[in-house]
Amino acid sequence: MAGEHIANKVLVVDDDRGICTFLERFLGGEGFAVQTVHEGHKMRLALADDAFNLILLDLGFPQGEDGMTLARRLRAQYDYPLIILSGKNSTIDKVVCLELGADDYVTKPFEPRELLARMRSVMRRYSKRVEPAPDPDRPETALSFAGWKLDLEHHALLSAAGERTRLTGREFEVLRTLVQRRGRILTREQILDIVANRAWSPYDRSVDVLIGKIRRKLHDDASDGQFIKTVRGVGYMFAPPDRV
Repeated sequence: MAGEHIANKVLVVDDDRGICTFLERFLGGEGFAVQTVHEGHKMRLALADDAFNLILLDLGFPQGEDGMTLARRLRAQYDYPLIILSGKNSTIDKVVCLELGADDYVTKPFEPRELLARMRSVMRRYSKRVEPAPDPDRPETALSFAGWKLDLEHHALLSAAGERTRLTGREFEVLRTLVQRRGRILTREQILDIVANRAWSPYDRSVDVLIGKIRRKLHDDASDGQFIKTVRGVGYMFAPPDRV
């Protein structure tokens, strides 16, 4: 029954807009909420901004990162069910994708009902539910954590005593990005994509510099990571204690 799956969110990553449109209609009719993106950069933004129950990922992209690179990055950071959609039917491609951590491999062209059955089968193996998406009709005006308050309207950081801590514009945006996604690991690339809206360079350490400044202003010792945790080889996660 379609209504049974109304809460399930699917991210489709495919440069073929025709397939994306078809999947939006077909899966939407089965009760899924479907978001489509057409390249890796948009995929990373979508993953940073929302939580999903399943990802359908194409292998072939005419520009930028290929599907295997994206699958590898996904598995390094997220534990979402992942199904590869590909026009490649070779055994080696299937084996490589499964070894990268894909849960299933579906060859194009596919029979919609078979894809749906495989999606449901994979999702049944994942018992952990994702957090609900924020309500866009009720925008937040402040974010609180461990006695601190981040005032989103006035771009101010206030201590438990009500003292204002000065933040630069970029420091504020980085801190807001982390606090709004607390408990979620963000790569430097994702942080730059969200805050600066520009392409990431592997040699760009500006995020690390900003994180260091924010930590000092929060009196957050980097060796302890009371608020901002360093996830080595991946990025950062905001995970404050319930109270200080």
